[in-house]
Amino acid sequence: MDNSLGEYRGQFGVSQRELAEYIGVTRQTINAVEGDRYDPSVELVFKLAAFFECSVDDLFHPDIAVETTASETGD
Repeated sequence: MDNSLGEYRGQFGVSQRELAEYIGVTRQTINAVEGDRYDPSVELVFKLAAFFECSVDDLFHPDIAVETTASETGD
């Protein structure tokens, strides 16, 4: 899942280690999330958004395609 975690960290001037300690995870977890190698839990997503005082949508950008059926579109 694409994210802006590294950009927000830079704006706030915090290291991966500092963020990890505040959030309660390891530095490796923050590194993996930033590198798109790990999709964080819902709890972690909300903790990160709260730390940066932004919305989850501002921080994370999932690539999700939603398919609709004819009954859902009223056809």
